[in-house]
Amino acid sequence: MKKEIAMTATESMRTKLISLLSDFKKELETSDLRDKVLALIPAFRLLRNLGVSLVPKREAAARDRVLFYLKKYPHTVVGSEELMVVAGISEWARRVRELRVQFGWTIASGVTAREMLEAGDELGTSGEAILKMKPSDYVLLSLKQDRDAAFRWHSANEIRKTDGGTGDKILAYLRANVGKPVTGEELRYVAKDHSEWARRVRELRTEQGWPVTTKSSGRPDLPVGVYVLEADRQSPVHDRRIPDEVRSEVLKRDGYGCRKCGWSHDLWNASDPRHLEPHHIKPHAEGGENSIENLITLCTVCHDARHAELNRSGGRHG
Repeated sequence: MKKEIAMTATESMRTKLISLLSDFKKELETSDLRDKVLALIPAFRLLRNLGVSLVPKREAAARDRVLFYLKKYPHTVVGSEELMVVAGISEWARRVRELRVQFGWTIASGVTAREMLEAGDELGTSGEAILKMKPSDYVLLSLKQDRDAAFRWHSANEIRKTDGGTGDKILAYLRANVGKPVTGEELRYVAKDHSEWARRVRELRTEQGWPVTTKSSGRPDLPVGVYVLEADRQSPVHDRRIPDEVRSEVLKRDGYGCRKCGWSHDLWNASDPRHLEPHHIKPHAEGGENSIENLITLCTVCHDARHAELNRSGGRHG
């Protein structure tokens, strides 16, 4: 019954809009610009209300309507014009920011998504679609709400104001949130919107040895567009030379679990914040290669124990 009433109201608005636009033909024949503008105002309001009526009436606020629409089409590139129609207000972009910053929805803009992709991060939507995204386009990367987002965004704002380079600020933010998922939008904000932020994140992992993981680099359980600093420590220098693609293949081959004790991220908890690392079977110092065949997955506890054993036996690390 409610659905039928809503459809009747929408049809009524459509009919009135057609009538108004038909009558506007007379206004086009006049020479006064203001008369034409004033004549369009009722049609403009009606068109706006028509767009709002497409969303269930329970979504009363513009922000709720925008969220309803994004959740209906997750992992899909949504144009700014679409959000403007369902929001029914001119400040729809501010509502998107509120959903991201205050309410913890992982919404990436066209700018951020493209920079993630160019830096080598895999996203849920097709790469071709993302490369065609306009800066004002958006994509909802996860249907899971992050209720700690507001606190992190406050922290991001403080770190953003500090001195230092882009990489330093990103690292400071990741270290302030060890073990916690953070979004690309947060990291981009910390970096003062510098376009190279995603490359700096990649460098922290591949060149400086910080265990920053993503869905495509060791944590398939993470939503796309999300980063986690697994522990506040750097990998040994020899382990930093392992290419991302090799590291990912080793983890995948070993079922994302420690080959010695079986630990996986499904068992993670705050009192035991270990993570997974590749270990050289033949030590790197003895000529062991950074190859899939010469690497196995160990948790940090077993990896440290293995290195301690090598130290006691006088062997060289790998």
